[in-house]
Parts: sequence; structure tokens; C-alpha cells
Amino acid sequence: MVMEALLLTVIMTSVPLILAATGEVVAERSGVLNLGVEGMMLMGAVAAFATTSLTGNPYFGVVAAATAGTLTAAVFALFALGLATNQVATGLALTIFGAGLSGLVGDPFVGGTVDGLHIVALPGLADIPVLGTLLFRHDLLAYLSIIMLFVVAWFLNKTRAGLILRAIGNNHDSAHALGYAVLRVRCAAVLFGGLMAGLGGAYLPLVLTPHWSEGMTAGRGWIALALVVFASWMPSRILVGALLFGGITIMQLAGQARGWELPSQFLSMLPYLATIAVLVLISRHRNFALTRAPANLGRIFVGTK
Repeated sequence: MVMEALLLTVIMTSVPLILAATGEVVAERSGVLNLGVEGMMLMGAVAAFATTSLTGNPYFGVVAAATAGTLTAAVFALFALGLATNQVATGLALTIFGAGLSGLVGDPFVGGTVDGLHIVALPGLADIPVLGTLLFRHDLLAYLSIIMLFVVAWFLNKTRAGLILRAIGNNHDSAHALGYAVLRVRCAAVLFGGLMAGLGGAYLPLVLTPHWSEGMTAGRGWIALALVVFASWMPSRILVGALLFGGITIMQLAGQARGWELPSQFLSMLPYLATIAVLVLISRHRNFALTRAPANLGRIFVGTK
């Protein structure tokens, strides 16, 4: 039972990473590097908690989180795509903006609690020993995270629209010469990334910890960015990476609870040390991931559409 509960916690911890990374994959495959995932997740988290507190309905909170994440991404799109500002600098500014604004908006709600999303047990499947609890007794956002992985993988690899998006990410000048609306496609991809990051943020106060605290994402947005590189910009690998990072996060919590003879600060560092280690390994083995990196990732396109 202890191991089952531990595995369930790992799965739940992975959900916000899956949601945020799935959205960022679409944005980056279009050639846009949005480093503001942390800020968008924070805006989604505060919008979800505030709306749920005021209405008493967590599903309204989910809609508010998706809206907040999308609007925050629209700010990035306005500057990075509309005004052709540097994407790295704009993304970092967006994270700072999201952190500050979410803290301001959420200040009246500090100390409050909400009733989060309800568990939905899938009929028949939920009764399977062990696997039923681990896989088929979750909230709607957890199910949505897996569904969106498959939808995004299908979209990118099996549809004409996905082919156009990937073509724009690999060579926006050639795509523009063929008549494709580079800026429109990239804007749509960025907004989708913001929506998914907002949902990832909503999962924190509505499922994991039913309260609001400033900066409650605790670096998950940065881990989601690293997860995209770890997954080689392939949605099919995001699940594995998210479970890995989720497992490391839970390992440090379990270590603190069991009284491991290590400083608690070091244990808290483990998820981020693992993130750095993964990025170092990838940089040493470039063929593992970077061969699939969009060729025009982060490059500015100036055009009429």
C-alpha cells in the first residue's frame, strides 16, 4: 500500500509537467522559444484558486486558468511576434511579470483553502487491483494531460496543419515564400502553449495543494522547458520524462519524511540538480535530441502575416 501510494503521488506530481511541456512542444516546433512558462503557470494557478474561491466551482477555476494562461501568452506574442523583440529576453520578462502579478492578485487569498477537482473513477477499469488505483482513478485534468499528449502527437505527425507548423519551425523563410502565414501559425502555437501552461498551473491549487501561496509553482515551469529538450521535441517522450522528474521530486519529499541524514536544503535541490544533469548529458550527446530541434527555434521572423 505504501508503494502504491508513492507511485500514485509520482503520477499526480507529473501531471502539471505534462500539461505545460505539451503546450511548449507545440510552440517550439513552430520556431518560438517561450521561456515564460513559469509565469504562465503562476497566472493559471492564481486564476484557478481565485475563481474557485469566489464561485465554489473548481471547473470554473479550470476555465479561468486556461484563459489566464492564454492571455499571458498573448502578451508574449504581442512583443515577440508582433514587435519582433528578442524571444529569450521577452520570455524571461514574462516570467518575472507573471510572478509579480500572480503574487499581487493572490494576496487576498493567502491562507484560504478550496475544494479541488473530484476524482473520476472509470467504470470497470477502476476496479482492477493496483492498476485501477494508479491509472483509472484520477481527476479530469490528469486524464486530459494524457489525452492531449496523443492529440498533439497526432496533430504534429499526421495532419497537414501539423506539417505546416513544423515546416515553419524548420525554415520560416521558405514557408513564407510558399504562402503560409508564419506569424499567424506561431501566434496560435504560442496561445496554445499558454493555455496548456495555465492548466498545468491550475493543477497545483486544485489537486496537489488546495491553497494559494506566492510562487507555488516552485520552478516547475523551468523543469517543463527542460523536459521539452529531454523529449527531443517529441510528445511521445514527454510522459517518460515527466514521470522521471516527478519521481525525483517525490524522492526528496520521501527522504525528508524518512529523516535521511542529508540537509533538507540538499534534498529540495534534487529535482533541479537532475534537470541540470539531464541538460548536460544531452549537450554531450547532441544526436540524442538536438537533431530534432527546430532549425529556426528562437529566430525572429519579420513579415506581413
